[in-house]
Amino acid sequence: MTTAELQQCLTTLFAPWIRELKLEVSHADNDSVTLTLPFSEHLTHVAGVVCGQVYMAAADTAMVLALSNVLGEFKPMTTISLNTNFIRPVSAGDVRVVATVLRRGRSIAFGEIFLYDSDDNIVAHASTTYALL
Repeated sequence: MTTAELQQCLTTLFAPWIRELKLEVSHADNDSVTLTLPFSEHLTHVAGVVCGQVYMAAADTAMVLALSNVLGEFKPMTTISLNTNFIRPVSAGDVRVVATVLRRGRSIAFGEIFLYDSDDNIVAHASTTYALL
């Protein structure tokens, strides 16, 4: 799929609150998709850093797009597990979200997502399992 087609998926397939994250598809290749999560104070909590829930939503969304890219189109799927480790806080700057499909079977897929701050430091890492419906 092209980055434009994947961007269109973001505007048509996901809930309105996911669209409010303003994720942008910046790259796609055979087994991965890269998104940009623009920084917004709207996404921070009382300590002034981006909420972990934002990272988890961005990671899950990126993996749906990566799987769609591998499949050549969006097909129904559901998250079985999303295990996230938060490594460092972000209080300014965009976050790069790189989702990679590790293995796709007929009914299940595995992936991992790295999130990087504007200095290329890892801010979070997630591993995922999806059921392909």
